[in-house]
Amino acid sequence: MAVRRLHPEQPESFAFTPANRAWAEKVIARYPEGRQASAVIPLLWRAQEQHEGWLPEPAIRHVADMLSMPHIRVLEVATFYTMFQLAPLGKKAHVQVCGTTPCQLRGAEDLVRVCKAKIAAHAHELSEDGDFSWEEVECLGACVNAPMVQIFKDTYEDLTPESLEALLDDIAAGREVTPGPQTDRRFAMPEGGATSLTEIADTTTGGDPVPHVVDGAEAASHVFAGEAINAGGQDFDGVPAPQTTAKAAPKPVEKAKDVKPEAVEAAAAGAPGSVQSSLDLEGEGAPESEPDLLKGPRGGKPDDLKQLKGVGPKLEGVLNDLGIYHFDQVAAWGPEEVAWVDARLKFKGRIERDGWIEQARILAEGGETEFSQRVADGDVPSSKA
Repeated sequence: MAVRRLHPEQPESFAFTPANRAWAEKVIARYPEGRQASAVIPLLWRAQEQHEGWLPEPAIRHVADMLSMPHIRVLEVATFYTMFQLAPLGKKAHVQVCGTTPCQLRGAEDLVRVCKAKIAAHAHELSEDGDFSWEEVECLGACVNAPMVQIFKDTYEDLTPESLEALLDDIAAGREVTPGPQTDRRFAMPEGGATSLTEIADTTTGGDPVPHVVDGAEAASHVFAGEAINAGGQDFDGVPAPQTTAKAAPKPVEKAKDVKPEAVEAAAAGAPGSVQSSLDLEGEGAPESEPDLLKGPRGGKPDDLKQLKGVGPKLEGVLNDLGIYHFDQVAAWGPEEVAWVDARLKFKGRIERDGWIEQARILAEGGETEFSQRVADGDVPSSKA
């Protein structure tokens, strides 16, 4: 490991801002008495973020005093972990070039040459204007998009020397940049284009499959022009913020016209078993519409709902108690009917996840699915009555 020393030029003092001080005290309070030293890494990280992205020696002493630790112990932590920067960083960008094997094989050395030419001859040196610095680091976790760099909290991938130069020029000029792949591919898809998960089936309306598109473009997380990172201490601290949106008022359990009375009574009482009313029957804003329900199976013979993927004997009983006995009932559901049934099942989302409606349409027409064939062959133990 390279020797890591404190920068020769240090500020006279350091103290957390009031917001960061309150945050630090909240973190320290998470640990039992005598174990406050466990908070050393998050406090050092917050101090680094407050002090323009690097950790000065007075900040190390300040954290040590807050945690009642010897100064040398906190200095050992700061100099051991390379996540802590011990020298000033570029005000507009600190470029971390991944130099691990995948990036090396894909041209990381060319990116290092760009940094040496455009920023400074050596790692951890500031550019002449003080706006840029760079270093080579180990794996940054985007191997499939090699070579790549990280600038503050964002990664820029699929780089070439030319695209890295253009990226640095854009940052220098204050132009907005987009993190992620710097080519036309999305995220980690193969270079030749996506070969899987290219579309999703619309299982609720019966429509044709629609393209699976994710618009992942987003602005860089850091601020240009040298503004201190996280100076206000407003980022996520591991403690969820209070809920600000009002929760919908609980919906009463309504008796469906064809639902068995005992099932409704069990649901209203929150009893375990056929209807799980105790799990979010209040709804979450999604419109619900009661599907066509039956008092009993037609001709006294229900369909084998266990031929639907995800439906075992117990869940089949729940559906029967609700008044659902046949594939054509399931096949007729739209989004509102799905929401109604979903609210009365123990595990929400399984209707769409397992594709019940699409399967039910095939089975209602007398066809077979891959899963129903497995059931018929006895390969699905959970679907046996």
